[in-house]
Amino acid sequence: MSTTAPRPTAPDATGPAEDQAVSETLEDYTLRFAPRGYRRWTPMVVATTALGGIAYMADFSIGAGIGLAHGTGNALLAIAVAAVVIFVSGFPLAYYGARYNIDLDLITRGAGFGYYGSVLTSVIFASFTFIFFALEGSIMAQGLELGLGLPLWLGYLVSTLMVIPLVVHGMKALSRLQVYTTPVWLLLMVGPLIYLIAADPGTVDRFLAYAGTDGHDGVDTASVLLGAGVCLSLIAQIGEQIDYLRFMPPRTEANRRTWWTAVIMAGPGWVVLGALKQAIGVFLAVYILAKVGPDAAPEPIRQFRGAFDAMMPSWLVLPLAVALVVISQIKINVTNAYSGSLAWTNSFTRVTRHYPGRMVFVLVNVGFALTLMEADMFSFLNDILGFYSNCAIAWVVTVATDIGVNKYLLRLSPLQPEFRRGMLYAVNPVGVVAFVAASGLSIAMYFHLLGDTLQPYSPVAAAVLAFTLTPLTAVVTKGRYYLRRADDGIAEPLLDADGNPSAVVLDCHVCRRPYERPDLAACAAHEALVCSLCLSTDTAGDHVLPADPPVPARYPH
Repeated sequence: MSTTAPRPTAPDATGPAEDQAVSETLEDYTLRFAPRGYRRWTPMVVATTALGGIAYMADFSIGAGIGLAHGTGNALLAIAVAAVVIFVSGFPLAYYGARYNIDLDLITRGAGFGYYGSVLTSVIFASFTFIFFALEGSIMAQGLELGLGLPLWLGYLVSTLMVIPLVVHGMKALSRLQVYTTPVWLLLMVGPLIYLIAADPGTVDRFLAYAGTDGHDGVDTASVLLGAGVCLSLIAQIGEQIDYLRFMPPRTEANRRTWWTAVIMAGPGWVVLGALKQAIGVFLAVYILAKVGPDAAPEPIRQFRGAFDAMMPSWLVLPLAVALVVISQIKINVTNAYSGSLAWTNSFTRVTRHYPGRMVFVLVNVGFALTLMEADMFSFLNDILGFYSNCAIAWVVTVATDIGVNKYLLRLSPLQPEFRRGMLYAVNPVGVVAFVAASGLSIAMYFHLLGDTLQPYSPVAAAVLAFTLTPLTAVVTKGRYYLRRADDGIAEPLLDADGNPSAVVLDCHVCRRPYERPDLAACAAHEALVCSLCLSTDTAGDHVLPADPPVPARYPH
């Protein structure tokens, strides 16, 4: 497929703005299915690229904050509980993204939320990206202040501006960046830990014996759940993993084992490395606590400066610590800026039916992040993450439950994902009701509105309510509101013989571009086909197919 060929004119062709939208989205497939003709990376290259995006330093800060407050034992249990929840809920999402080559927003549309209902979750995900962009930018600014003497406000600006050129070029540039920098990052992160344990085994005993500042002896359920709530704020990271996994090649008998390894490793498996980093954060914070005090111990730049100081000449310590922080910040914040721009663009285009260009939302996303940094969000990190986790848990568990339970067990949700306008209802009560109820009640609990005793249980409430209400609402509505139409008007099968999205290429009569079969539907006004983006930007709705009469549904497998 050529992305540079001129578009022929036509009486019903799109205007200049929509033409720009078509051209831009062919690079990274914003708002649309990622075609087989573009997906030329091997499974392991995609996995390495996806895992490169979790090189963030926030895990060290999160682990340190939990460990210093609640003690090592409670912190490690909290990290483990959160990791299990994230892995289990992330697995079906990662599979759908890799198998059907769509991002998490497109998955969410057909997994209980509807065409416009998923705008709610797109905003949640976009918020995740700029919150963590701000957090990583703050960590980098701390490193630049300590290493180069830059004032924090200038460090915030530098950390924001430097990622913009890298994000402009989409998946191709990001894959090269992540693959080339990951080995250096791993060496700088793991090397100090191995050295400290080998040189002084007593550090492990001191680490395990640390009791925290909240006064609890031994394992305390409330402390574990409070810590797990903070860790669970990272549950939305699966969305960024899927932004890469959607470029997986088709699964075949020849690559089956490698394909599954890559999906599990780079999908839900990201949390294994994330949990390890959080545990290292606790270890390093306890190690340097006496030297820097409790206020500075959660800062990754100080943690690794203390670790490097024990193993190498003093003149090399600070440069290496700063290098680690800068590499990590760039690796994750190009992903944050990229994924955030996709989420904002998705929401804006659906609501306004106009595509302003993804770069507009790159700037919007980093602008929000810069504002948070200048407001010193790092000083109240755990409060922000604890609140945010309730919304993120409700969303991810709702979608995962719709896939695992409503699709495969109850068969009240269509097995194949659907994302095209006209094929979906505007709002599906299954996901929207479950998400709003679960997040609303858990947020009320988090802010002590239901009493102090229940406050630590807000993440549990978010997960349990989402898991319960999603199938319950599907049963009550009898699956009526998943598909507005059962047939998209194209005779060509949607999937090939191996169950992969069809690679058959057909033309959109509006923008006059070729697209693969899953990205098109029949046009209501002409005996022709229209692509998903032209459907999204059809302000009059002339191309949108009419609805079928609503009937109770039980979808075949």
